[in-house]
Amino acid sequence: MKLFAYDKVDLIITCKLGMEKIVESYVRDLDVNAQVLSSPQGFPGLVLVACASDKNKLFEEVKKRVPEVEKVFLVEKICEAKLDGIIECSKSFSERISCEDKFAVSTVRRGRHDFKSMDVNIAVGSELKKLTNAKVDLENPDKVLVVQIINGYAYLSMVSGSEFHRKMKPYKYPMYKVFRKFVIAHEPYLGPIDASYVMGTRIGREVQTYEVGRLIIAPISIVDAQPFYHFLKGLFEGIESRYKIQKRNYGREVHKTQVQIQDMYQFIRSKINQPIIIFEPEGEPISKISGEVADFILENVKRGRNINLMVGAREGIPTGLFRFANYVLDIAPGIVISTDYALASAITAITTILHEKLVQEEDIESIE
Repeated sequence: MKLFAYDKVDLIITCKLGMEKIVESYVRDLDVNAQVLSSPQGFPGLVLVACASDKNKLFEEVKKRVPEVEKVFLVEKICEAKLDGIIECSKSFSERISCEDKFAVSTVRRGRHDFKSMDVNIAVGSELKKLTNAKVDLENPDKVLVVQIINGYAYLSMVSGSEFHRKMKPYKYPMYKVFRKFVIAHEPYLGPIDASYVMGTRIGREVQTYEVGRLIIAPISIVDAQPFYHFLKGLFEGIESRYKIQKRNYGREVHKTQVQIQDMYQFIRSKINQPIIIFEPEGEPISKISGEVADFILENVKRGRNINLMVGAREGIPTGLFRFANYVLDIAPGIVISTDYALASAITAITTILHEKLVQEEDIESIE
């Protein structure tokens, strides 16, 4: 069997784990003369292509015709996987970075080496900055020098910053900052014990997903203690499970939603003259007054006031409370949204009408 030409790699392809052989097969069909190797040296999610008939053409064909591929990189430089050698090899890319560009270096290291990926990023970034006088921008670069290291070899590629899909971009506002100003009054779901528990976990995960500032469980009148207990038990478990995931995965501080209990009528009494929005099918379609509602929320949040949102469950919010609300909103006319989706649907609707105004605000920092 012919040994794979690691020193002549043309393309580096990444894919979902378990898809390596499928991608290899498709790439072989596109270029019968190329060497194609899936999971090289045991590294999963990776396919290498060497000795392609026309690497530029194959690069475009793979992007166009193989949806199983996550990313495909056109290898432009190859050198030994030594820090000094990588720095020297990267210098040729300085000609493609202007002083007006924002750039970044992204290194993926596979195998054992006497340096870390961050060492490469810092050293190569510093060298390119010195040669180009361009600005380093790790969040939204115009160009990215990708360094992929596989044991003894380093493969370098220059790609557009748009190739890296980021969750947060300059035109996105982090909505959790607004959600922390929300106080949610939610009617408890009280029914069979198992149903009460399950509904509690779902609502708990929802409020914590959005990092709502405070959740007030608001029964309408006297309630049976046993289903209420199981609802609360599920609620706290739902909050805790989501919170642990957020703390582990988010690169920022996570707010844990506070939970209180208050009779719904007393809640309304305590919030008179404060911003109140009720979500019920009897209300106005949110699309009809979206701009008005968005301005109302934004103005109050910027003034440091909490926004009180009320969501029903089996009984719904009593209609007598409607006259104390600034708005009663219907987010899906003709549809009665089930309890486990009601809160998430309401917050998603608020996000939709509010986000564009947030990113356009000049004094946006004042709401943080």
